[in-house]
Amino acid sequence: MTNTHRERAEAQLDRAERLNPQLHALISIQRDTALAAADAADRGERPGPLQGMTLSIKDNIDMAGLPTTAGADFLRDAVSAQDATVVARLRAAGAVFVGKANMAELAFGSRSYSAVGGQCRNPWNPARIPGGSSGGSAVSVAAGMCTASLGTDTGGSVRLPSAINGVTGLRATQGRIPSRGSLPVSAGHDTIGPIARDAAGVAAVFAVVAGHDPLDETSADAPLPDFLPQLHAGIAGRRIGIPRTHYFEQAEPAVVAAVQQAMRTLEALGARLVDVDLPMAADAHRHMSRMVFADICQLHLDRLQHQPQTITASVVERMRHGLDVTGLQYAEAVAFKRTWQQQLRELFGRVDLLLSPTTPTSAPPIEDGHNLLDATRAATRNTYAGAFGGIPGLSLPCGLSGEDLPIGLQLEAAWWQEPLLLQAGVAYQGRTHFHQLQPAMVAG
Repeated sequence: MTNTHRERAEAQLDRAERLNPQLHALISIQRDTALAAADAADRGERPGPLQGMTLSIKDNIDMAGLPTTAGADFLRDAVSAQDATVVARLRAAGAVFVGKANMAELAFGSRSYSAVGGQCRNPWNPARIPGGSSGGSAVSVAAGMCTASLGTDTGGSVRLPSAINGVTGLRATQGRIPSRGSLPVSAGHDTIGPIARDAAGVAAVFAVVAGHDPLDETSADAPLPDFLPQLHAGIAGRRIGIPRTHYFEQAEPAVVAAVQQAMRTLEALGARLVDVDLPMAADAHRHMSRMVFADICQLHLDRLQHQPQTITASVVERMRHGLDVTGLQYAEAVAFKRTWQQQLRELFGRVDLLLSPTTPTSAPPIEDGHNLLDATRAATRNTYAGAFGGIPGLSLPCGLSGEDLPIGLQLEAAWWQEPLLLQAGVAYQGRTHFHQLQPAMVAG
């Protein structure tokens, strides 16, 4: 049993150095600076709500003095001059940074391969995908390399890898957590989000990084109450919507069974299950895809047109679909988004939470015969709709498949209701053990 911040950090860094050559979860390991920060925490020199907590940071988020590669070879030497807003807040709160996390190149894909970090792998079975695009963030937590991590989520990139690796991840309301200092995919949909083993750990990080940044044009001035004292308030009387269409339709039987068991657990905690319809959910994926693909093409247009060979071929192949999006289709997506948000507004007038599988399957093989476009479309079936509406979503471990691969439960809520999601997560994890399970290689 370790007692000091240094001992805990040292054990996690040792594990990172042992497992990272196989898992490729971290692009860089900052052992010396992490141990120096842990020593400072032990001396009481780094007080704060996260004193001594170890974190990895997805490599599209700036850390002063380190490259922010976003997994792309052309950014390999792009050293950041200053911390992203969220990193500065974590540093001020006493966090210890173990390194930069691997990711899908340019945050665009579900397999988390990058030209800089290589193929990130799932610690439960290294032949399986880790999810994306924040694969390295989730794997670093699942494999015990750090206590928590920051990822980014455009259409599922925090929630998917959290589900697939058996950890807990939060996509906040779009605008709740400042994005200044991170490389986006689609600025109108992206958000930074915390990942930890359990909802309490996610809540601790979220409480530090959330809040308005007046220098960030995507940041919303929406006050966050001091919600941590109510984290264990439970969910008695809360209404949980169970969608009758779309969300369960293509889910594997093991996923459906695990999520249904989670529904019974939440009901036993005093929640009330309510059948709901969201007839526009299936269309949300198509419209959001067009906007996101067009946005990322606009961001990297010069490189796509003149230096496509500097981006990994599978990423270019998927990205190029954005070049075919017409102005009319983009306008249709903008109009649909307003209508979809109104449907969500009406839904959350009737229920407090929406429940679904995070992803329809457990982790598929890395080499599954599908191109990146099809693989990512299948994985994000249940996460794009909420992201398109800008609402918050929390993924929680809720079981294992017949192949001992993690299964994720997704809870979503109305805008700014992250405290309610985290209360529900803490209540659920107080009755279950899935968030405590670890891959066999971690103990080896």
